[in-house]
Amino acid sequence: MDCIHCGNCTRHCAFLANYKLDLAGFAQHPELAYHCFLCGECTACCPRDIDGREIALNLRQERIAQAGSFSALPEAKARRMLVLEKKNYLFNSYRRAKPGPVLFPGCNFPSFYPKTTRKLIKLLEERAGIGTVMDCCGKPIAELGMMEESKTICDRLSRRLHRIGATELVVLCPNCCAFLKGRLDLPVVSIYQKLQELGLVQPLRAERFALYLPCPDRHSREMMESFLPLLQGQIEQLSGVQCCGLGGSAAASEPQIAAGFATKMQSKGLSEMYTYCASCAGQFARSGCEGVHHLLVELLRTGETPVKGMSTLLNRAKYKLIL
Repeated sequence: MDCIHCGNCTRHCAFLANYKLDLAGFAQHPELAYHCFLCGECTACCPRDIDGREIALNLRQERIAQAGSFSALPEAKARRMLVLEKKNYLFNSYRRAKPGPVLFPGCNFPSFYPKTTRKLIKLLEERAGIGTVMDCCGKPIAELGMMEESKTICDRLSRRLHRIGATELVVLCPNCCAFLKGRLDLPVVSIYQKLQELGLVQPLRAERFALYLPCPDRHSREMMESFLPLLQGQIEQLSGVQCCGLGGSAAASEPQIAAGFATKMQSKGLSEMYTYCASCAGQFARSGCEGVHHLLVELLRTGETPVKGMSTLLNRAKYKLIL
């Protein structure tokens, strides 16, 4: 009822534009619940602060309630492997955990950057006595509308962290950072903050950093603020590309729109671009964008490029054995 039908959301969202809808119209189409990328661009431009992500998540929860379970939805088939892996994370490992601050690499950074992950784990363990936990934060399950299941994941993670005597969770992923803050009863801090605090990295120097901000941090910029002291050079925040294509698990429903985001990024003609989300870096790289750099990889000087194909799944599985 707050919508004034100004069209801002439609102009800023490829999904809404494709169906000629604004947010008020989207709320009337539950069959499109899983077509939204949950990027938040509609909310950022809405003069009435209507939350498009909330609309999509509410529609997803309503669909699940009506069907009786997520698995009963027609959309579940394309997301079956996601649920199988993340609902009770198949590749979790707590064997290398220690009391005190705990490194939490998340799911995707170890998938795309296994060499850098190994270096980081070793560096923090040897130089600061910091242990590591491999697990999923629960955000992928929450974004499917499976709220009870995601709460179970967070509660289980919280119990495990308390059991090992964790005092602080050090996160690499902006998705983990945004999702876990407020859901865990211990501090969640950025890896960039921790590396500066321990004096373990030197700043990056470049004439220009073309920086792509991932969806969960694009407007709060909380994680971005934590690494700005480590960048010496002009920072240009890239705009005009709504999402990398992985947001909200919508690519399964809108593959053409998802592919269009990478095409739009390619059209910018960038020789180099930087981001701090492994999912964004990996998706843009495997979609043909050249010169994609992850800031953590650059700071740790490993020279690693994002892994492509099924190797990402194998990399996650390896950490079950390594840690």
